[in-house]
Amino acid sequence: MEEESETNENLDFIFVTQEEQESSVEQPPEEWSSVEIAILEENKKKVLYNEGLYSPGSGELCAKYITVSNSSILRHLYYNYPPVADPGINEALLKAEQETIYSDDGQALYLHLCNEVNTCPVRMFYNSLLKSEINLRYYGVEDKGVRPMALALQFNKHVHRFNLTGNFLNDDACYHLGHMLSNNCTLNEIVLDGCRIGASGILRLGRNLHINRTLMFLSLENNYLGDIGGTHFAEQLLNTTVTRVNLSKNQLGRLTATALAEVFEWSNRLTHLNISWNCFYHVPSTIKMLEQLALSTCLEELSLSFNSLGGDRVANAIKNILLVPTLTLLDLSHNNFQKEAIDTIISNLLSARKLITFNLSFNPMTPQDAFNVLQLMLKPRIKINQLLLENVCVSKPFVALLTRVKKRKNRKNFVCTFGTILQNWTIVEPDGRNLILKRVQYLGMSKKTQVDTAMYLLSLAKEYSKPITTKEFQERTDADNVGLDESLVMGLVEIFPGPRTAKYRTINLNLIVEYVLRLWPDKKLPPTPPPEPEPVIEEAPPPPPPTKKGKGKGKK
Repeated sequence: MEEESETNENLDFIFVTQEEQESSVEQPPEEWSSVEIAILEENKKKVLYNEGLYSPGSGELCAKYITVSNSSILRHLYYNYPPVADPGINEALLKAEQETIYSDDGQALYLHLCNEVNTCPVRMFYNSLLKSEINLRYYGVEDKGVRPMALALQFNKHVHRFNLTGNFLNDDACYHLGHMLSNNCTLNEIVLDGCRIGASGILRLGRNLHINRTLMFLSLENNYLGDIGGTHFAEQLLNTTVTRVNLSKNQLGRLTATALAEVFEWSNRLTHLNISWNCFYHVPSTIKMLEQLALSTCLEELSLSFNSLGGDRVANAIKNILLVPTLTLLDLSHNNFQKEAIDTIISNLLSARKLITFNLSFNPMTPQDAFNVLQLMLKPRIKINQLLLENVCVSKPFVALLTRVKKRKNRKNFVCTFGTILQNWTIVEPDGRNLILKRVQYLGMSKKTQVDTAMYLLSLAKEYSKPITTKEFQERTDADNVGLDESLVMGLVEIFPGPRTAKYRTINLNLIVEYVLRLWPDKKLPPTPPPEPEPVIEEAPPPPPPTKKGKGKGKK
């Protein structure tokens, strides 16, 4: 008992736990906590207000809270401003951003895209979006500026022609232009001359060409396509609406000719084709392409200039092209057609009833070839009004025939250009004998030699009655110090030749003497003196016999 009393004395209080309440049970409203704050101490402002010594003001916000946003002030019972509404968080997180709708002309969209890629907009392009043509020739458009242009033209209903000549386009620019063609339904002509597209660029530019149904004219002149790029374009040309194509100056060759021939076999809708300034040297592939073009029923203009075409085989293929019923222009200038090839080509001119312009300029044609072509213009079935034969020499009968052609009723507006008119003059060249002999005579008058060369040649001819070899003549003149160099000696051999053998050439001195006497009739050798009689040699008298000395006689 004593131990229990001791423990009771040490306990100060006993903790009694309340009954556990479930969190899901809501308290009744009468037990909710009040917003009234129990003030243990008396408020000094209320005491002063009761005594009339303090005024709480008009109830408006304090000036120090004017510059503070609602969300940064804790809500308090004594501040009478509305609670903060949703600042836009729900709208930003739960609702999709409203898309900006631009007009179809593309002007507002173009400015927005230029601002997006941080490039300066082209004012001419912006203003021309409401016109029928956009002409940016040699404008220097940046590569990154092509994408805003292409997107602005996707749904444009005003522009029918887009010219970007002379603006260098990379692969990315070509990609965006190709993507634009898949949506645009207004553009009819695109000119990309001199844009340095290359084989990779044409692959991206023409990938959607078969989708577009309005494009009619595509110019790709001077774009370094090469045979690979030409093959890509030929494949893209299949099942398109493009009818006019310019592929000039693109180094196209054998592969391109074969690819175009395969395409024309299935789809031959081109009305205008320019493949000038290329490399169609391979005859079999070129003939295959020309044969497929000859089967066209809608081809109107064909340019094959500057391709070094020539020969009878190519001429036969071109002859069949003249049978196309709609052909109006055929350009064969700056090639190698002449003689038989020209006759082969013009043999079908009577069948080309709609051909108006026929260009054969700068071909190595003879005057007779030009005359044969013009002579066909006398036939009324041939409708040609422009016959171009620039830099082709013609004869006087050609001019007379041209006058006859222009007097015909169906040739009132006939135009024919040609080169030099060859006259029937006889060209007199200087006589080589005169020149070389006067030159030889002049060299003999020098102070070193002082030799009358004409007289020397006369005397030499007298000495050598037969033709003399070149070597012997050179050695003799050198020994006599006449001063004839090797070139003059060879000239004498050419002008006064003697009999020629397999080993050496000779000079006919008799021919030289004949012409020397024409030039200088006074040059004559002195007469040969008569032969002197041979002196008679007299025998010397025999010497006298020696005298014998006497014996016995001596000196006294």
